[in-house]
Amino acid sequence: MEADYVIVGAGPAGCALARRLADAPSKPSVVLLEAGPPKPSFLSIMPIGLGPLVGRRNRYNYGFRTVPQPGLNGRRGFVPRGRGVGGSSLINAMCFIRGQREDYDGWAAAGCAGWSWDDVLPLFKRSEANTRGASEWHGADGPLVVSDLPSPSPVALDFIAAAEAVGYRRNNDFNGAEQEGVGLYQVFQRHGRRLDAGRAYLHDGVARSNLTIVGNTTVERVLFDGRRAVGVSTRNANGLNQVRARREVILSGGAIASPQLLMLSGIGDAAQLHDLGIEAIVDAPEVGLNLQDHLDYTANVRMKGPGLFAYNPLAMARAALTLPAYFRGRGSLTSNAAEAGGFVCSDVSQDRPDLQFHFTIAIVDDHGRHFHFANGAALHVCALRPKSRGSVKLARPDIAEDPLIDPAFLSHSDDLELMMKGARIAHRVWQAAPLARFGPRLLYGRFDADDAELEAMIRAHADTIYHPAGTCRMGPDDRSVVDVALRVRGVEGLRVADASIMPTLVSGNTEAPSAMIGEKAADLVLGC
Repeated sequence: MEADYVIVGAGPAGCALARRLADAPSKPSVVLLEAGPPKPSFLSIMPIGLGPLVGRRNRYNYGFRTVPQPGLNGRRGFVPRGRGVGGSSLINAMCFIRGQREDYDGWAAAGCAGWSWDDVLPLFKRSEANTRGASEWHGADGPLVVSDLPSPSPVALDFIAAAEAVGYRRNNDFNGAEQEGVGLYQVFQRHGRRLDAGRAYLHDGVARSNLTIVGNTTVERVLFDGRRAVGVSTRNANGLNQVRARREVILSGGAIASPQLLMLSGIGDAAQLHDLGIEAIVDAPEVGLNLQDHLDYTANVRMKGPGLFAYNPLAMARAALTLPAYFRGRGSLTSNAAEAGGFVCSDVSQDRPDLQFHFTIAIVDDHGRHFHFANGAALHVCALRPKSRGSVKLARPDIAEDPLIDPAFLSHSDDLELMMKGARIAHRVWQAAPLARFGPRLLYGRFDADDAELEAMIRAHADTIYHPAGTCRMGPDDRSVVDVALRVRGVEGLRVADASIMPTLVSGNTEAPSAMIGEKAADLVLGC
């Protein structure tokens, strides 16, 4: 097989990139390669079905583990990553968040010309079809349908009221003029069903003879002629094959897979590659470094209240009764679980939010892997701009071997301090009257824990909220993995386009920013 462009990985960035390249006036040929299934499961399409998908390793979820984390009492964290056409948009909570203007202006100020807020806002709008309509802040004609939740849970509205009661203002649009405040999330849904990036960008009813999507196919390494990328080596049920690229190979595997594939292809720290028996094509020590992720503390509570979801016979029976409503695009099965949340400042010294909340209508203990039959809910809090930096490294020179993922959570003391401030705010919200009337009881610890107890609670239970980024850092300097046009330094014909290129993690969820990066990559490739 041969094409003008070969894209590896069908997450939001890869799907956006493939669509835009295939739709270019010159009609280049494009092959999109994906290790997972070509179509989503029924559980993925039904929004509330994300629970069984995200908490277990399965055909739609790589379900990686971190190396032991000293900052988390030596625990190994769980790292869900989507597998299939759509990538992690198949298994996430669908929250539509772009981040803050300052995130992107910070990239530009650090030398990443063309990546300021004013540069990327048009790309965000181009990707978006907001059901509220077009505006200064939103697009209405893009592939990614963004909707208001059709049937928000009453208890999610109680969370908003409780947060207002402790002093936080309501915000009906986290992607508008200001991010700060609390409210309901808009979600990537169409008619109450998940709209993952694969179906949004690629299954839009348009026949594209120049685009070939190949699922269930693992890319083992990039092929080079000298220092020019000329294709990839693949493995699937038919054995080993090659897909050749006449123009470029573009990696869109995400913050875990893209650096892994670069290293397996001979681009990485030369000494480490030598120790694994891999010949280095480019000595690029920063490949796999700069890993950043949002650490999440979850204040899980047992309580009874309206609209909660649980894994017990009564709750499941109630959910089953809403199936007719689901087929009409409404009802509890359309819930993304993390229905409400917000962005707040940890204290008055902050000039922009540094904490994010996700309020879920069910207990989410250890990514939902620890089942509780009791009714309850959870208030998640994460530090938006962590200072801890980790890495992704190879365990063995084999794509089938999980890489060594080390987020280095809480390795910077400032992150722990900020997490403790966020946890105390979460506990205050639980005790505010609109929620306190349901009698919430923490699963672990006490609302009035002292500093030592609270630190112990965080170290014992915190883990990722699924936003890894930064491992193929973009920058103007020679040590960056890719330049500002996303070209891999030291070789030709090879780019990276996904969340791994972020110099610093954005302040929020990463699906929309990843799609934006794919949109931007297409413009860069086509010379727009």
